[in-house]
Amino acid sequence: MLRKIPLTLAVAYACAGLAWAEQAPPPTKTDLVTVYQEAANNNADLAAARADYQARREVVPQARSGLLPNLSAGASLNDTRTEIDSPAFSTSRSGTVYQANLSQPLFRADRWFQLQAAEAVSEQAALELSATEQDLILQSADAYFSVLRAQDNMASTKAEEAAFKRQLDQANERFDVGLSDKTDVLEAQAGFDTARANRIIAEREVEDAFQALITLTNRDYNSIEGIQHTLPILAPTPNDAKAWVDTAAAQNLNLQASNYAVEAAEETLRQRKAGHAPTLDAVASYQKGDNDSLGFTNSGVAGSPRYSGDAEQRTIGLQLNIPLYSGGLTSSQVREAYQRLSQNEQLRESLRRQVVQNTRNLHRAVNTDVETVQARKQSIISNQSALEATEIGYQVGTRNIVDVLDAQRQLYSSVRNYNNARYDYILNNLRLKQAAGTLSPADLEALGNFLKPDYDPDKDFLPPDLAKAAEAQLRGNPEY
Repeated sequence: MLRKIPLTLAVAYACAGLAWAEQAPPPTKTDLVTVYQEAANNNADLAAARADYQARREVVPQARSGLLPNLSAGASLNDTRTEIDSPAFSTSRSGTVYQANLSQPLFRADRWFQLQAAEAVSEQAALELSATEQDLILQSADAYFSVLRAQDNMASTKAEEAAFKRQLDQANERFDVGLSDKTDVLEAQAGFDTARANRIIAEREVEDAFQALITLTNRDYNSIEGIQHTLPILAPTPNDAKAWVDTAAAQNLNLQASNYAVEAAEETLRQRKAGHAPTLDAVASYQKGDNDSLGFTNSGVAGSPRYSGDAEQRTIGLQLNIPLYSGGLTSSQVREAYQRLSQNEQLRESLRRQVVQNTRNLHRAVNTDVETVQARKQSIISNQSALEATEIGYQVGTRNIVDVLDAQRQLYSSVRNYNNARYDYILNNLRLKQAAGTLSPADLEALGNFLKPDYDPDKDFLPPDLAKAAEAQLRGNPEY
């Protein structure tokens, strides 16, 4: 007699039939927010982005320095020997000279525009860092739910392996008593072998998913909290693609950064054009030292008798420089700046189109996911009912073993599709918010309200009301 085991009991059978021993109470599980916090504290890419931001923001004080006073001081020690016609008339003197120079730009249009460009670059760097921090939120969620996806898929492959093992045992029993031929046994054996191979692959995928989480956070994890099936599967709010696109156009961080890149290019162009403008500086200098080193005479007129001792010299004035010709350098720099501006404008336009496309696609994806999750759940119920009906048909001889095995494959495939749809919905929601520029740690905290601390993939990979719904459908209850 063929024994029917509901899908919800298949995993328990797998644990017993495959001799997976009961383990000690599991360690405390890590939740989603903790994973994100550890990623924010330990992620190497984020640390590199922060260092890059700190380096790029230094362009502002560097550019500002070109508009501030420049003061320098120095000293020189000289040993001078003078000979006149013959060594008999020679002198040797040594002396030290101290000097200080001060320069204050009064009119430097190029340096002013350079400062404006530097400030735009600094704002761009800040937004790009914010975009990296926001991307880490999505990376954390992606890595976290990839583990849960892999665990649920492994749980379904365990249940599938157990079901095929049960089918193989029953085929052998029927063959031993002459109720079936060897073909049924071989078909069941082939199904079990495939299910076993799938289970081995699924176990590796779980380990790979945990490794990705470890790489992201530089922390080891034994287990993490799972998501409850009671998580609301709702359409995005507002459910209007244009509203999301408008929000993305105004708040997308990468798009805002590209606006500052264009502004920086515009200011750089002005800076290059200002290379044709005159410059005016206020200059002052002070010197003190041996008069021979300074070249002074008694009367201050060249050729007058010299005197020994120290002397001082103070100078203050204006220095005007009018560029006339620099070999075409300035004109070439202006042409280059024009092209750089055009490049940044085109890159911004390309990014804007990409943001619009991604936002619209993700909005559609979330709405599709809402319907898909419900359809996939119903598919499990229908496939379980179909499997039970096929098993009944196999008992009475209207169906063969191949039909039963195919029905089992369809059932567990629908289970995996359902879980994949759930995680796709969660991640596409987060991606939509990232595209719109509204993604924040609060979104992870909201998901954390639906995490289950005692989540056991082997038991919780299916909705808890599945068995009742499948039985009702099999009996034709219109409520399901």
